[in-house]
Amino acid sequence: MGTRFVDNCPDKASATTNLVYVSQQDDLRNYQFVEAVGFVFSLASHPLVPIGSVALNSVQRRILRVSVKDELDLRPYRVPKDLPTVGMLYGKVTGIVDKTRPMELRAEDIILRLLKNFKGQILTANQQIAFELDTGNYKLIIEKLLIDVAGKLVGISRGILADNAAIIFTNEGGSPISIVDQKGYTSSQIFKHRTINFESLGIGGLDEQFDVIFRRAFASRVFPPSIIQRLGIKHVKGMLLYGPPGTGKTLIARQIGKMLNGKEPKVVNGPEVLNKFVGQSEENIRNLFAEAEAEYKAKGDASGLHIIIFDEIDAICKQRGSVRDGSGVHDTVVNQLLTKVDGVDALNNILLIGMTNRKDMLDEALLRPGRLEVQIEIGLPDEKGRLQVLKIHTSKMSENAFLAQDVDLVSLAERTKNFSGAELEGLIKDATAFAINRNINLDDLNAPINEENLKVTMEDFEKALQEVKPAFGTSVETLDSYLTHGIIPCGETFQYLQEMLSVMVKQVKNSDKTHLVSVILEGPVGSGKSALAAAAAKNSDFPLCKVVSSESIAGFSEQAKASQIIKVFEDAYKSPLSVIILDEIESLIEYVATGPRFSNAVLQVLLVFAKRIPPKGHKLLVIGTTSMSDVMEPMRINEVFNVSLHVPALRTEEVLKVLRHLDCFKVSDIPEAANLLVNIGATEAMLPRRHAVPIKKLLLWLDMARQGVEDGEKISLKQWEEVLRNLL
Repeated sequence: MGTRFVDNCPDKASATTNLVYVSQQDDLRNYQFVEAVGFVFSLASHPLVPIGSVALNSVQRRILRVSVKDELDLRPYRVPKDLPTVGMLYGKVTGIVDKTRPMELRAEDIILRLLKNFKGQILTANQQIAFELDTGNYKLIIEKLLIDVAGKLVGISRGILADNAAIIFTNEGGSPISIVDQKGYTSSQIFKHRTINFESLGIGGLDEQFDVIFRRAFASRVFPPSIIQRLGIKHVKGMLLYGPPGTGKTLIARQIGKMLNGKEPKVVNGPEVLNKFVGQSEENIRNLFAEAEAEYKAKGDASGLHIIIFDEIDAICKQRGSVRDGSGVHDTVVNQLLTKVDGVDALNNILLIGMTNRKDMLDEALLRPGRLEVQIEIGLPDEKGRLQVLKIHTSKMSENAFLAQDVDLVSLAERTKNFSGAELEGLIKDATAFAINRNINLDDLNAPINEENLKVTMEDFEKALQEVKPAFGTSVETLDSYLTHGIIPCGETFQYLQEMLSVMVKQVKNSDKTHLVSVILEGPVGSGKSALAAAAAKNSDFPLCKVVSSESIAGFSEQAKASQIIKVFEDAYKSPLSVIILDEIESLIEYVATGPRFSNAVLQVLLVFAKRIPPKGHKLLVIGTTSMSDVMEPMRINEVFNVSLHVPALRTEEVLKVLRHLDCFKVSDIPEAANLLVNIGATEAMLPRRHAVPIKKLLLWLDMARQGVEDGEKISLKQWEEVLRNLL
């Protein structure tokens, strides 16, 4: 064909055929299709087209990027034998011009017109085609062409339109033209994109939660309203995201809003709704729903989706009757919200997303079906999720060559157990701060910075790990305080106790049936119960290890102590694997022999939570210690623990092993040192139970005997005897 001058279509009828017209004087016997700029058109002649010209409509000129009187190179197109027939076409319908008034078009009317006018034509992905309906002229933007290969739809770049092709319209909710009565296929009009990639939205580690969110809250909205009406169901109108702070609840809610078409989400902080003036809080609730209400009255089910995000929803939706401020504002706010979401005039075009760290504080009526019925726990990410989060927050520095090659994100994901998403982001910020600080000249802050030297290294992350600690992690310092001397081999009895605790740790970690194991270590004061518990917790490598001791709740009121213990257990339920040490239970319950007296409130909390099975997906090991087993029994504390182990004081043969291990005496003096301890203690009646001594006292006395001894020297028997006689 060669080069032709571009001209307008010769008449109105030819402008909506998608044909390319040339002069009648052209010989078209060998030309059925022509190709230009990657698009293929069917060729036709027209008496009004001048020779040497090609007539195109405005849509064709736009996609070919030419204007009238421009030159356009046309090449004959030979149809390949293997050119497939289009089985399914995804496309969007818009007006010919950019500004189009809002209207509804029936899918069946468009499909019949498209198949009638364009069957047999060769279509290309991203092609635009003008067509005519009774209501005016429109264009179809071809987004995707598919064929059926062995029962699976496969995308193609070009194909022949058959008269049995399925056509699916992807008009978004924000488009002025909405397609109605599209039967048999889902519609992605509520989403801005046909595919959803949460990682690209900056959300990681929450794949399972998003699967549930999509299935429960959005799957029904993807289907055309006509199908949902025939099913006789209503869309989910509310969901609650709950979980520990920093796990990404607010981020999820905001990104869900960005994924969807429709109005910009309204983000409301719970406390902002409350107002001191009578009736104003309720008015604030009504105003949030006013826009959705007006649109639903005007458009019905064709209305766009209105999203209302309530952050810290527990601030305004507490259990009715629980707030005693005299005004009753909280109760009326809850009532107003319930009426709007699920009242007589309830709307079907809203999605209420509530977020809270305290689900237990919410009014129960708010959580029933029809209200915030989809309740998703946004917990701490697992190792795979942590890796996703780390990749998201380091993606920019990696793209810009600021992340050193030695940074091992897989290793960091493994080592950051129980880090929330926010804490992982904080870890990366801290590591980056180390790298930036290393490249700043403190003597001259105006000195130029060499960007090529700025690298965030693995060493920076190692330093950051020393500073950034997870809120729901292990308090290593607390455990170490119980292990000042480590675990000293004291003989078969203590070896057995360590092995038993190790077996229980493995049972919690590996068993599919055991979600809670509890053990109480009882024995005389100073026999090493707390050290054994701390060593078991530290060696377990569980993400969360917490110690509840009289020291940690000293000065608290009785009710505050009970609340603090409950909080420790609630925190443990947020971690997949946890250890809780209840140290000196008699002190926790404030037991005093004179009276006797104890705190029943704290006792009841221990009795309930020490045997409470953790939620699904969470496992817990509870280790209690006590020096008063005779007191624990009438209080029924022994009953709530699965296992009871006795931790004895050291007998003579065990004292010998400790002294040999510590190497603080000459080898020849060790038997005499042990005899001195037994003889002096027995004389003074200070070593009951067959001359047994608690290991804590033995270590204290040995440390006292070391005072004044030069480094490298051994304790003499004289010094040892002097200390024992002074103490015993």
